[in-house]
Amino acid sequence: MARRLDQIIVIDVESTCWQGRPPEGQQAEIIEVGVCSVDVATGQRLERQSLLVRPEHSTVSEYCTALTTLTQEQVEGGVPFAVACAILQHHYLCDERSWASYGDYDRRMFEEQCRARGIEFPFGPTHINLKNLLAIASGWPRELGTAEALQTLGIAFEGTEHRGVDDAWNIAGILTYLLLKCRIEHGE
Repeated sequence: MARRLDQIIVIDVESTCWQGRPPEGQQAEIIEVGVCSVDVATGQRLERQSLLVRPEHSTVSEYCTALTTLTQEQVEGGVPFAVACAILQHHYLCDERSWASYGDYDRRMFEEQCRARGIEFPFGPTHINLKNLLAIASGWPRELGTAEALQTLGIAFEGTEHRGVDDAWNIAGILTYLLLKCRIEHGE
């Protein structure tokens, strides 16, 4: 299958979480997939979307709600994980395009959840770890968290931190910064 190089799809997931260990019988699972597409030619952020995902093996804790603002009631109205994966494949063509996340957590969560549920991995083979790439490209001695990286780059955070849709938008801003900076330095 030919790779599409027209867009890069930025993904950020939020998962069920607890302060300490999960309760007996529960496990961390994806409850929101934040998506933001970036046009490669212009370096502009395009659409963004929040896919709320109904958990099957956990509930949203008070700690998780305090961190993400997501409630059990909200995610109960979400789509099954398989439907979220199908949306990523059919609407965003994630299996044909490069995709990016800030770190490897999002990739690992998708891999583990797809494997555990026997669902086809919705992404193609090209994953860009923007956390690592930004640190290397900037000559930083270590990787920075999203908020610290944005602040260091002079980019204001937009929205609510730890909401997948807003995090994906801001991470896409980092990708845009890298694309445009590279082009400026190479006289394009």
